[in-house]
Amino acid sequence: MNQPPQQINIELGEKEAEGIYVNLAMITHSPTEIVIDFSRVMPRTPKSRVLARIIMTPMHAKLLSNALEDNLKKFEAQFGEIKIWGMPNQSKTIGFAADDESTGAGR
Repeated sequence: MNQPPQQINIELGEKEAEGIYVNLAMITHSPTEIVIDFSRVMPRTPKSRVLARIIMTPMHAKLLSNALEDNLKKFEAQFGEIKIWGMPNQSKTIGFAADDESTGAGR
């Protein structure tokens, strides 16, 4: 006998709706849990702190990984490939490049 999927009502508080900007995730695991610590590292700041820690089962981590992969594929289909600096075939410069001496044009 098939049961209809259960409906879950999830509330999003005002503070949580603002979000937290992070640019570093540190992942550790045990046989029963995956722990992801999110942090924000800023230039010329020698120290950072964990802003959020998420603990989940390995199964839920795998489901999250699948959902992220699916969403990134959809994002790239709509907006183009996401470039990762420092990867092969990527530009070695970030931001503005110096003017080309022969033409005076920037890159």
